[in-house]
Amino acid sequence: MLKYSEMQLNRCSNQRKNPQWLESQKNTNSRWVLMHSDQNYFSQGDNRPLFLSLEAVEHLNLDNAVFLGIDENNDNRPYFALDLTDTDQALTTVFLAQGEFIDLRKLAVVLDNQYASLLALARGICFWHRTHGFCARCGTASQLVEAGHSRLCSSQECGHHTFPRTDPAVIMIVRKTFADGIERCLLGRQASWPDGVFSTLAGFVDPGETLETAVAREVQEESGISVNNVQYITSQPWPFPSSIMLGFIADACSEKIQVDKDELDDARWFSRDDLNAFGEWGDEGAGFKLSRVDSISRYLIEYWRKLGD
Repeated sequence: MLKYSEMQLNRCSNQRKNPQWLESQKNTNSRWVLMHSDQNYFSQGDNRPLFLSLEAVEHLNLDNAVFLGIDENNDNRPYFALDLTDTDQALTTVFLAQGEFIDLRKLAVVLDNQYASLLALARGICFWHRTHGFCARCGTASQLVEAGHSRLCSSQECGHHTFPRTDPAVIMIVRKTFADGIERCLLGRQASWPDGVFSTLAGFVDPGETLETAVAREVQEESGISVNNVQYITSQPWPFPSSIMLGFIADACSEKIQVDKDELDDARWFSRDDLNAFGEWGDEGAGFKLSRVDSISRYLIEYWRKLGD
């Protein structure tokens, strides 16, 4: 199963709108997921995710806590996210004595997927609140409502409700059988990535565009390759900061690559044998490397490799 795709909490979409019900969930059974500057809270030494009790956080302002959901498989335990980014440092010092804030993507590979999915949800929704503090219609400050799943403009004349948005992005493994009878896939890389790393092509969906059209457009724009027979494979939440990755496989109608340097640094065709010689993201030294193991890009690459078995 793809990383970040197993968030099994009951989000209680109807109940969480009731202030009395929501307040009752802030009880001794609740667990609190801390965030700071888009980083999750882990124990020092063993990098275990820390879920705190109400007692550990009750000295903080809990008004802006975000209700994540209830774990119905564990004593109906409520989970809340609390962003400490703008909290007075003196109030948060105690947490740094027992843990540290780390980028989730650095540790997700070794985390239980349910934990990784829960932490990713906390990261994504806390980022949304930090970056949507003002009404997009009138510019007035907004406030957290509905347990953190909406923001309300504080202007009585406006009163606009806004909700967390997820940006759809397509990501695709493109394949073609060449004249030598060998099937190859199209991978590209951005200049900002570690040396040698290649990944599947990807891009955001434009307004008024179907997913299949977005796949064809992005591949054409980035590599000059035209495609057809676009087929959906799977999806992955990617709240880094706010996307849903929609995975596809497509057949190439051409093979001459023309890289748009504004989009990619390089793009190439690779056979399955070529990929067998690739290293891993994070490996030291020269040579080609595969994309991160927690990404849908890696999933699509492995999906294509298995088609050749």
